[in-house]
Amino acid sequence: MFSIIQAAGWPIWPLVACSILALAIVIERFISLKAGKITPPRLLEEVLIVTRKGIPGNDVITQLEKNSALGKVLASGLRAVNTEPNITEEDLRASMENVGRQVAHRLEHYLGALGTIASAAPLMGLFGTVVGMIEIFGSQAPGSSAGGNPAQLAQGISIALYNTAFGLIVAIPSLIFWRYFRGRVDEYLMTLELDADRLARHLKSLRK
Repeated sequence: MFSIIQAAGWPIWPLVACSILALAIVIERFISLKAGKITPPRLLEEVLIVTRKGIPGNDVITQLEKNSALGKVLASGLRAVNTEPNITEEDLRASMENVGRQVAHRLEHYLGALGTIASAAPLMGLFGTVVGMIEIFGSQAPGSSAGGNPAQLAQGISIALYNTAFGLIVAIPSLIFWRYFRGRVDEYLMTLELDADRLARHLKSLRK
């Protein structure tokens, strides 16, 4: 592997750095976007059951808030009702939406960087290709021996081809994982929105 990197020349080092960064982001997102940490099953049902007897105290709400991303959103609604028992439905929904935006920002963490790597890697590979072409034309410079400098010609071809290939090797998986995580985040956000709506309607029915 190191011999390939040496043959590809210095332009490949930024691509190596991008590949390491992309791998780290993918691993981190797989860990952070587990369903149990975002939308635990039956959490909403448990909250609805508990609140039928009344809004729980701040200690219970704090535990719910620490449970998961969904728990954080639901806890914000319960805390708003605890703070202001006569809160309007619009203000209740606005409270949960504000927390939902914070949660959405955390769910999308690093996805912008992964998308940038997917877009930039082919261009970085193209840059390496251009450097390789310069090496090739340098070997054919006037005054060089007939047929040019074979070693410099081979080096230029290696730089051009290796950088092109490595740019695609980095870009394609990065793009695939970016779209995969983007889809998971969108699915989680839809679940958070629907569950927050159910809680708002449930709390409204209890106050009638």
